[in-house]
Amino acid sequence: MKALMSVGALIGVVGILLLAGMTVGIVPSNAVRLLEGYMPVQVILELTLFVAGFTGISYLMASMGMAFPRFWQGILMWAFILVYLKFRVYPPIPFSVRAMYGTVSLVAIFMWVSANEEDWKKFKQPIMNVLDAKTGGIRILRYAYLIILPLLIGGFSYNAMVPKSEEPIELRTVHPAPPASTKVHGKTYTLQTSQNPYRINLEGKYDQDYSNAMTVEQGMGRLMKPNANPWDKDAQGYLKYVREGGEIFYQNCHFCHGDNLNGRGLHAFAFNPIPANFTDPGTIAQLQETFIFWRVSKGGIGLPNEAGPWASVMPPWEQHLTVDEIWKVVLFEYWHTGYYPRTWD
Repeated sequence: MKALMSVGALIGVVGILLLAGMTVGIVPSNAVRLLEGYMPVQVILELTLFVAGFTGISYLMASMGMAFPRFWQGILMWAFILVYLKFRVYPPIPFSVRAMYGTVSLVAIFMWVSANEEDWKKFKQPIMNVLDAKTGGIRILRYAYLIILPLLIGGFSYNAMVPKSEEPIELRTVHPAPPASTKVHGKTYTLQTSQNPYRINLEGKYDQDYSNAMTVEQGMGRLMKPNANPWDKDAQGYLKYVREGGEIFYQNCHFCHGDNLNGRGLHAFAFNPIPANFTDPGTIAQLQETFIFWRVSKGGIGLPNEAGPWASVMPPWEQHLTVDEIWKVVLFEYWHTGYYPRTWD
């Protein structure tokens, strides 16, 4: 057990030193690369190792008679997660998303420190000491808190409520001119000649009848003809790829773009502008499929400076998905909305 804790402590120390080096610029931010397509899993594994490291450090210090207060363990762990999310993950996570992750982390830490009565007593002891103020020094500290905290809360409230002059309207091009080509996972795609490999017919050409031979359009999404259900596990060909694209979409994209692809997802209104509404005929219905492939792959930070500044917070999904997965998501988006992509012809 002690050997495992020692290993955990070593991992924690190395991880903390690496992150500290990245934060101050001593260690390059890409010293330990996040792997394209596996970034979420890698982040979870790294945080799991860091938690194990913190646990090992705590155990070793306790075994040497230098137990670290549980209250400060929780505070430092939460601070570490916030710093990790800000400086380790690239492309940068928007503040609103980091705030959500930070809140979830805080809840998890509270569950940890209150797992049993003994741990909960250790955690709240510093707070109770300040409230009781049995010594002169702590009594001064309590008075400082009673003065500083209301001032901070009042300052934040005043700053939020005080009238402000609106900033000038920023013009932006909703659909910028795409580049001639884009590189995804090391392969270059010429946008004017590339095609979705899951939509072309047997002759290698776009064929609308090939794509929707088993479907009929409706105002919202698509109605399927008998025995043409893409969610059928035995579906083949085009419908099979639609189902796979839908599974990827609902695992990754619906939180912002919504269950019905209307830009009204769970997190949509945390952003400005809100995510694109694919059911609007002014979005994907007006665009080539390769344009959507480029936009999904590169995300908001991969856009040109044309008529900037850009406010898109969409991540570059090439960091999370394979090329085939991106094409399937694009295929599903057109299928669900009932639109057919424009072609270069």
